[in-house]
Amino acid sequence: MVIIQLNDRQMKIIEIVKEHEPITSEQIASMLNVTRATLRPDLAILTMTGILDARPKVGYFYAGIDENNIISKKLKSKKVSEIMSIPVLLTEETTVYNAIVTMFLEDVGSIYITNNGYLSGVVSRKDLLKSTIGGIDINKIPVGMIMTRMPNIVLANPNDSISEAVKKIIDHEVDSIPVVEIELKNEKEYYKVIGRISKTNIARLFVELCGE
Repeated sequence: MVIIQLNDRQMKIIEIVKEHEPITSEQIASMLNVTRATLRPDLAILTMTGILDARPKVGYFYAGIDENNIISKKLKSKKVSEIMSIPVLLTEETTVYNAIVTMFLEDVGSIYITNNGYLSGVVSRKDLLKSTIGGIDINKIPVGMIMTRMPNIVLANPNDSISEAVKKIIDHEVDSIPVVEIELKNEKEYYKVIGRISKTNIARLFVELCGE
């Protein structure tokens, strides 16, 4: 059994590879009517977990689902807290212009927005791009006006396994997710952002595990 629960598209990819191996990513994308960029995260997961074997200039082969796969075991045993990075935070009052500057300076794909020290929203590159072409005054409009608000934000717990975080990132098609600690006040939950888990964090982990 694979540690990461496969989504429908990943299962379709496996069936296609089984039937047509060797097969290139271009051919798989064409059969699923999606772009190669859309398939990259799925193919990365399937090859890193050992289900598919990728051979340069040849294509993908089905390697089988190995319940003893070392990488899969590592992904289950490692916690989000072990590989998370420092989050980039701004308050709701920060202007859209300053949010854009911060995103470029910090070289991140998303920024977490706080209100009174707790997570209230997230703003992505796409959000900022929409705002710049939407005719608003980015020097006056606060980022709180364009962000995605709670509770419509995918969260990670520091004790979540890496496989759980990978699944959330892929299923929700986001660049990163905030790692939070829950604080209870007056019987209401508040989320303190303590880190971020991104595709970059996960890619580095895969490289480390493959090296081992």
